[in-house]
Amino acid sequence: MSKIVFITGASKGFGKLWAEALLKRGDKVAASARNIAALADLKAAYGDNILEVALDVNKREDVFSAVNTVKDHFGRIDVLINNAGFGLFGTTEETSEQQARDQMETNFFGSLWVAQAVLPIMRAQKSGHIIQVSSFLGLTTLPLLGLYNASKFAVEGLIETIGSETSHLGIKTTLIEPNGFATDWAGASAAQTSSDITDYEPVRAAFAETGDNPAIWGKPEATVAPVLNIIDSENPPKRILFGKIAYQAMNDVYTQRLEDIQSWKEVSIAAHGH
Repeated sequence: MSKIVFITGASKGFGKLWAEALLKRGDKVAASARNIAALADLKAAYGDNILEVALDVNKREDVFSAVNTVKDHFGRIDVLINNAGFGLFGTTEETSEQQARDQMETNFFGSLWVAQAVLPIMRAQKSGHIIQVSSFLGLTTLPLLGLYNASKFAVEGLIETIGSETSHLGIKTTLIEPNGFATDWAGASAAQTSSDITDYEPVRAAFAETGDNPAIWGKPEATVAPVLNIIDSENPPKRILFGKIAYQAMNDVYTQRLEDIQSWKEVSIAAHGH
C-alpha cells in the first residue's frame, strides 16, 4: 500500500532525493520548500502524486495551514520527514544574536511547529511516523558549529519526548543522525559568522583541513535505501546514525562517556544525599 509522505526542505539535498525515491516507487509526496519552482521537475515527472507546498517553517501559522492543505488533498499523512534546516559555521563567540536566533528558529522551532501541526492528524488516524533529520552533532559536538550543535541537541530531546508521549497512540518517531554528506549543506545553504578574532585561527585551520578530506563526506544517494527501509519497518529505530564517520565517532564518544560515568560513580551517588 502506498504511503502519504510529507517532506519539509524538499527543494534540494536529502529532501529532494528522498522525495524522488518515494515517488519513483509509487508513494504520494507532499513536498514543501520556500521556493517550489525547485520542485517543477518532480511535478512534471510525477504529476498528481506530488503536491508542492510553498512553506517557510519559521512561520507557525503557515505551517499549520500547509499541513491542513496536505491532509485535505491526500486524506491522511502517514509519514512526516522533518528535514528543513541549515548549518551556521563560525565560533560561538563570534555568533551574532540574530544568527543564533535564526539558527534555532529554523532547526528547532521549525521542527516543533511541523510536528505540532501533524500530530492531531496522526492521533486521529491512530498511526503515523515522524522522522526527524537531526545530526550526529545532536549527540556530540564539533568546533565552529556551536549553535548548530545546540539546535540539534534540542531537536533530539524534542523528538525523543514526542515519541514517549505518543507511542500508545500508534505514532512512531525516528531520529536520523547523519555525519557530513556531499550535499550543499556546507556550501550554498550554509550561513557564516564573522571571523575577526585571530585567537581562533588555529581552530579554523584545523577545521578546514579536516573538511578538505573527501573521505569524510558521505554519498547522499547511498541514504535512499536506508530511508525507505526505515519508512517500511514495522519497528523502526528511535535513532539511527547515517555514515561511517558518525558511527565511529559515536562509538568512541559513548565508550568514553561510560568510562567517565563509572569512574565518578561514588561521587554521583553521594550527591543524591541519602
